[in-house]
Amino acid sequence: MASGMLKAKRMLRTKKSKTISAAVAMCLLFLAGGYWCIAEKPPVSAAGDQNVAAVVVAVKEGVAEQLVDIGNRHSGQDWPIFLGPTGDSKSTETGIKKNWRSSPLQQLWKLELGTSYGIGTISQGRYFQFDRHGDKCFVLCLNAESGKLIWKFTYPTDYQDLYGYNNGPRCSPVVDGNRVYVYGVAGHLYCLNATTGKKIWHVDTVKQYGVIQNFFGVGSTPVVDRDLLICMVGGSPVASQSIPPGQLDLVKSNGTAVVALNKHTGKQQYKFGNDLASYASPKLATIEGRRWCFVFARKGLIGFEPQSGIMDFQYPWQAPSLEAVNASTPVVVGTQVLISETYGPGSSLLRAKKGGAEVVWKDSPKSRNKSMQAHWNTPIYVDGYLYGCSGRHTRDAELRCIEWKTGKVQWSVEGLTRTSLTFVDGHFICQGEYGHVFLMKANPQKFEPIAGDIAVVGQQGEYELPFETSFDLGYPCWAAPVVSQGLLYLRGDKSIVCLELIPTK
Repeated sequence: MASGMLKAKRMLRTKKSKTISAAVAMCLLFLAGGYWCIAEKPPVSAAGDQNVAAVVVAVKEGVAEQLVDIGNRHSGQDWPIFLGPTGDSKSTETGIKKNWRSSPLQQLWKLELGTSYGIGTISQGRYFQFDRHGDKCFVLCLNAESGKLIWKFTYPTDYQDLYGYNNGPRCSPVVDGNRVYVYGVAGHLYCLNATTGKKIWHVDTVKQYGVIQNFFGVGSTPVVDRDLLICMVGGSPVASQSIPPGQLDLVKSNGTAVVALNKHTGKQQYKFGNDLASYASPKLATIEGRRWCFVFARKGLIGFEPQSGIMDFQYPWQAPSLEAVNASTPVVVGTQVLISETYGPGSSLLRAKKGGAEVVWKDSPKSRNKSMQAHWNTPIYVDGYLYGCSGRHTRDAELRCIEWKTGKVQWSVEGLTRTSLTFVDGHFICQGEYGHVFLMKANPQKFEPIAGDIAVVGQQGEYELPFETSFDLGYPCWAAPVVSQGLLYLRGDKSIVCLELIPTK
């Protein structure tokens, strides 16, 4: 059941109309006017299933470069890295169910989790999840369609969060061919054989680079570019090692903001950057025929050539408060890159060019009204507009749409809690942090939900969230939904559910 804190006004603001207040959402109203139900099959608890074969196809350790496909669904695409195959939370799949009331989303399996925040990745019929139970972190490989366990890898951990958040992994696994990479909250970086789960190599980045514990540990998922694994590390010199945890304003950098490793061996290829790590993941892009990587580190955005590690520019973008973090992955469109944070300055749009960058627009430091203040979620670009959740706290978060080229707010909706989005087939799958999931058309003119845990009431423009969600995922739901091969994966505090979003033909 969702928290009682959802007993709040639901207000819609558009560029054409004034704010409209909505009544408190209640179960009976939802049953009368809501959209969504889920047809459940008996759930499968994959974590405890020890009868599934350890491997489907026998391979010699370290020989096979490609992961053999064990899936039965092949009409869509895999989701092998954080935010999907293009790193922007967008799927190219079509044919999704849009009327969830008459054609409910069918649950295929459920996985009970321990302690973590991240959602998994999918490759060649396998689902990879990074999690923690007790004093062990583990990587699970499941059959992506059935939830059956294929293998499990574990390693010890004693990480404790400084601020009382959970002590599990924040990053998603990264699958590249027959290798899967995981970057733990305490800085342990592992490369595993994706077929068998056997360790290929391991680097303790905290020990090797002198990383002082960040506010919430390590939370930036690496990226692969050709033979390089590019990581945000942010180590410090010996002189900073005696500074107590949490006082990052006193901590210096030792030139390891970005570290690139050989993806086959784990050996360092280059390091650079006088900055500490943040929680945004690196973003790879090709701009006018040249390869780029953008890293939104603690103090701002770093643009560089990923194969050489040669930096083109460093653009300051940081809130003045000590505990501010940059956690939203940069969004790249054409030659332009947008960064957004929620603790102060808001958003800025840059035009990247060799050797530098120029500002297209940025939020005014003197104004409280920012175009977009993304927290951990990454906004999504569609046809000239950017959609995302703006706001630091549950009570002030707004789902909104802004014009890309100017930052002008097109519409904004309050009261939906902090939401994460995934774009597929002309629509957004929106997941609120208390487990509400609904489908919304990509429409820059108005907020247009069409299905799920949201009800239209009274006057046009009034919406309510139900007190009870259609599926109890449990707070916090902070990971964006994943769509792969017609299946929808949703993550809550202690579980992952897999639903059929696109029926097989």
